[in-house]
Amino acid sequence: MQVIEMINKAAAEGRTRFTFETLPPLKGDGTATVFEAVEPLLEFDPAYINITYHREDVKYVERPDGLLEKRIVRRRPGTVGISAAIMKRYGVEVVPHLICGGLSRYDIEDALIDMDFLGIDNVLALRGDNMRGEHAFRTHPEGHAHACDLVRQIVGMNNGVFIDGEVEECHHSQFCIGVAGYPEKHAESPNGDTDLRFLKEKVDAGASYIVTQMCFDNRKLFDFINRCRAAGIMVPIVPGIKPFSTKAQLSLLPQIFHVDLPQELVSEVERCADNKQVRQVGVEWAIMQARELKKAGLPILHFYTMGRTDNMYKIAKEIF
Repeated sequence: MQVIEMINKAAAEGRTRFTFETLPPLKGDGTATVFEAVEPLLEFDPAYINITYHREDVKYVERPDGLLEKRIVRRRPGTVGISAAIMKRYGVEVVPHLICGGLSRYDIEDALIDMDFLGIDNVLALRGDNMRGEHAFRTHPEGHAHACDLVRQIVGMNNGVFIDGEVEECHHSQFCIGVAGYPEKHAESPNGDTDLRFLKEKVDAGASYIVTQMCFDNRKLFDFINRCRAAGIMVPIVPGIKPFSTKAQLSLLPQIFHVDLPQELVSEVERCADNKQVRQVGVEWAIMQARELKKAGLPILHFYTMGRTDNMYKIAKEIF
């Protein structure tokens, strides 16, 4: 089932469901850790599970002459494969992420063909992050610079248009496309209005729904939804929630994800004696956010778990 159908069905039933994301295993690992993270949450009937996509990374290796040699490595391949494995094992819908970073249009087309063969009908289209150590996004020579172009390629394939041209009487994929939205604007956007214009471009290109970057302040989420509607962006918006888990995230989350943390949350975390207490604060804050969003009638809530779901279990038990 397509994500947009699940969203519309939940809305029609007056029900709020949840989704969460997991990471592909590190290279050399098996599926066990992923399955162990997924299984406890199945009793709460997640609408679907997102699987992240990780671009190439940089590794420095010391040479015999003492100099460092830069090597490109892939630490977490297998997004499509683990997506299919989850879907086959548990019968739950999956949403693999697909990014522009590090991929050619042919790489993207091949990944989409594999997804289609495996019966995966949903994809989250993202530009992706800069490579580690680079201050600007570097486009693959044969790839896309922006997520809207990736959306257009997926829509084209749905319509039977491939990189080498249109294929007559071909099988048509039916991908439902999600894209990212930023309640506090994307770090590279000069202002919120410009950021909304870029978001609308992705929706106009063919995206069916938006999932937001993690946000710890529901007022900003509600304001973002209102601003989207005023800008003519009418597709469903899925709020993103991140359960806080360590004191280090006080600096890491704003630095990496360019989000603000409410002072009330910061003060509660700072009072914690250890990360066990921090995780409990994070659970309680996420429950508070989820209850308010559920009361407002949001049909789907998305949780950023970073592959660890023990705190998500506590949240789901309270809310879903």
